[in-house]
Amino acid sequence: MTTTLQFKGFINTPNLWEDDTVFGMAQLELPKIKLNVLKKDFNPKLRLGKLVENFVFEVLNQSSSAEVIAENIQVKKEKISIGEIDCILKLLNEVIHLEIVYKFYLYNEHIHGTNLHKWIGPNKKDDLIQKLNKLKNKQLPILFKEETKKAFEDLNIKLSHKNILQMVLFKAQLFVPKSKLTDIFPGVNNDCIKGFYINSNELEALKQNEFYIPNKRDWLTDPQISVEWLNYSEFNIKVKTFVNEQRSPMCWLKNENGLMQKFFVVWWK
Repeated sequence: MTTTLQFKGFINTPNLWEDDTVFGMAQLELPKIKLNVLKKDFNPKLRLGKLVENFVFEVLNQSSSAEVIAENIQVKKEKISIGEIDCILKLLNEVIHLEIVYKFYLYNEHIHGTNLHKWIGPNKKDDLIQKLNKLKNKQLPILFKEETKKAFEDLNIKLSHKNILQMVLFKAQLFVPKSKLTDIFPGVNNDCIKGFYINSNELEALKQNEFYIPNKRDWLTDPQISVEWLNYSEFNIKVKTFVNEQRSPMCWLKNENGLMQKFFVVWWK
């Protein structure tokens, strides 16, 4: 898959919420750009999180209304890193400290708590509430540390934190049980729902379809027709490798009418 397709997939991913309706953290709406095309090359070995950050900087740099002042500012105490500020930018005469997040979450109705507590990572290693708490209580407050003031001085950034607006850009792809694809999920932007998930033991119900397993960076990408589709037997063999390693792969499905859909195969119940 090309980086341009990954970029378009990123652009097409909505923000997880609007305004400041979650934890009081204001969401940034990226400025619109004329064409969803890249004007620079990216290292093909960049991990997905860093690729997303670069996509954000690309959009901001293409926009006539935005100016990136600094990116990936390392904040250190006695030469030991205590955190990083993703971006300082100027947008429509506002100076903004921006933290960038792109996540994939699955809805597990069996988890206790609010609806926000029920969104977890594909491998159950992280969850939405955990990330929101980290943003609110660790990543955003780093702006006000003395060490950050020193980092600004070292970079010749002449700004006072008192004049900086704090925002997040939190995009996400959400996946729900197949039986709940038509349900409404409070607290999040339901436009983020990109597909369903299914346990590996239930795969046979999909055997009349064709399948593709994209690499991690292509999780951003909308399904493409021009890939090497697998039949069910081929797909099932590959999926078992992931499941045996307790990894939940994202997959694409193409039905007999050519309709394509994203889904996860999970190893957990």
